[in-house]
Amino acid sequence: MRSRTRIARAGRGLLIPLVTVVLAFIAGGFVVLFTGHDPFSTYGAIFDGTGLNWLFPWVTGTARTTAAFNLQQTLVAATPLILTGLSVAFAFRVGLFNIGAQGQYTVGGVMAVWIGSIFPNMNPVLHIVLAIAAAALMGAAWAAIAGWLRAVVGTHEVLSTIMLNWIAIWVATYLFQAGGPLQSTTEAGNPVSNTIVPSAHLPVIWGNPLLQGLSIGIFISLAAAVAFWAIMNRSTLGYEIRAVGHSPDAARGAGISVARSYAVTMAICGVFAGLAAATDVLGWEFQISTGDLTISQVGFLGIAVALLGRNTAIGTVAAALLFGALETGTSVRALNSNVFNPELASQLTLIIEGLVVLLVSTDLIAVRILGLPAKLGLGRPRAGTALDRGVPDEAATAAAVTEGLEGKLEQGV
Repeated sequence: MRSRTRIARAGRGLLIPLVTVVLAFIAGGFVVLFTGHDPFSTYGAIFDGTGLNWLFPWVTGTARTTAAFNLQQTLVAATPLILTGLSVAFAFRVGLFNIGAQGQYTVGGVMAVWIGSIFPNMNPVLHIVLAIAAAALMGAAWAAIAGWLRAVVGTHEVLSTIMLNWIAIWVATYLFQAGGPLQSTTEAGNPVSNTIVPSAHLPVIWGNPLLQGLSIGIFISLAAAVAFWAIMNRSTLGYEIRAVGHSPDAARGAGISVARSYAVTMAICGVFAGLAAATDVLGWEFQISTGDLTISQVGFLGIAVALLGRNTAIGTVAAALLFGALETGTSVRALNSNVFNPELASQLTLIIEGLVVLLVSTDLIAVRILGLPAKLGLGRPRAGTALDRGVPDEAATAAAVTEGLEGKLEQGV
């Protein structure tokens, strides 16, 4: 009986994201159709742009070379999304909404580029390790502020992490602006950081290092996913985190420090986001510009990745690969402009991502309307519970609050 319950729960966990993605792509197909294009040929062109056709042995010659490069870019894009997705998912498991992955990513990037540029004669292995560790610790320290505020004074993490996002972005902008403390010493009129020295570059394992090849950052992200799983399922800390996530009052009654769980969880979330920044800065960016700081969405996309991945390690990896593929497949460089306008395709990506977040966070269509789990013999989840929905009960409310606050912040209110 217990085994059947586990299978049913796993089936629901797999079915709902799949149905969500299919529905989102169907809706996107109608958008393509309304623009006067063929949805099938458009999605085919996007698929080829992701480089996933490289996996097909019948793709040869120049097409295979192009596919290999596109697949490298898909994996490059997915690498930080895995880590920011893990950052958000880890918080969800304790009942917190870490919307601050963007800020943690930003401060991690500042540390990575600073450490990576000031030790030109350091041993490469030591330099890389030091830069990665600095980025992870800075991300942890930044996230721990929100954890401490929640644990000590009860400040909601949605509010504190949003504020910390913007503080991080504008402090970093100050550091790298013209005349800023960390502005490039070789590009006086350019608001960018110094370029990291070669000894801090992550080794490229596939592709041309001069053309944004795939670095060992992908292995760092996968190792982080394994660590996420191990902490959650094979450690005392993970047990405490899950217990607090299911019922803080019951966990407190069992002797678990809820405040400590909140603080430690947020710090670990910051480690994941800081690692994401390190893989980008040391893997292919090599410097940071003030323009990049304000347009980067890696941390915010981590929310969508975590929701689609149902806050699990393997689900987060799969969701990040999907979003990375969409980002690459709809880019101006990769998408065949004769089939669909790449500029319109990038908007299509945003539509699909938005629908994924909407549908997967509510399970509205897949569970309540279609009743698919029950029809397939997987049982019907208890509506509204954190365990079955894969997100905290407060997440929907927090998301609405977040959207409103972010809109006001962007308008300068």
